[in-house]
Amino acid sequence: MNKKKLSERDICTKYITPALERAGWDIATQVREEFALTKGRIIVRGKLHTRAQHKRVDYVLFYKPNIPIAVIEAKDNNHSLGDGMKQGLAYAEMLQVPFVFSSNGDGFLFHNSIADDGIIERELDLESFPSAEILWQRWLTHQGITAWQESLITQDYYSDGSNKSPRYYQCLAINKTVEAIAQGQNRILLVMATGTGKTFTAFQIIWYLWKARAKKRILFLADRNILVDQTMTNDFKPFGTAMTKIKKRQVNKSYEIYHWCPVVEKVNAI
Repeated sequence: MNKKKLSERDICTKYITPALERAGWDIATQVREEFALTKGRIIVRGKLHTRAQHKRVDYVLFYKPNIPIAVIEAKDNNHSLGDGMKQGLAYAEMLQVPFVFSSNGDGFLFHNSIADDGIIERELDLESFPSAEILWQRWLTHQGITAWQESLITQDYYSDGSNKSPRYYQCLAINKTVEAIAQGQNRILLVMATGTGKTFTAFQIIWYLWKARAKKRILFLADRNILVDQTMTNDFKPFGTAMTKIKKRQVNKSYEIYHWCPVVEKVNAI
């Protein structure tokens, strides 16, 4: 077989994916190929518009579903081993993952942004790709994560069984918020634009804290009663009987998840 004649996709199928399998990665749950990040910026010229090139990662590797840990950028064998590294680093910055691999099918160039030995980049052969557990333990050590903190960080997202995946920036917001809480931060501000799924993101963060029993009671505030009601019947529905709405500033402490519209109650009180 002449490797030089293989396409980039052939390199992935014949060399990179088998290397991941040999290293113990679960292809079904830990490996996502051609992972879409953006659809491309909309460019407007007069009355015409078009989209710029989309951003799509050749591979995103996950320690657990929705917890990305590394990216791989592939090139065909007419490129050098590290020709995909610049592109891979840009994707890693978007996903905020510490490990980047570039490959042309001959091996891997491994970029470790948290290397403790000062060697940030090194070449690996196809048989030496690190396992998910090795990469995860390196990240835990670098972050100084304790066993309790790890148990909180690795809680599963809520799933309704549809296998619908959150957008990458939603995962980023959820994971980084939970990491900050696990490390003792009590004041965190998330800023998200209209239509980016703020309520869904808030729900998943609360789900993490609730399932891990990290917080005894959680309060969700909104500035309109209709938003409180919609949230309870839609995104927050999985909390079921653990959830209630605060009325007339009376709190029933037998519940764990509370919804409240203090602006409306203040106006009504006047």
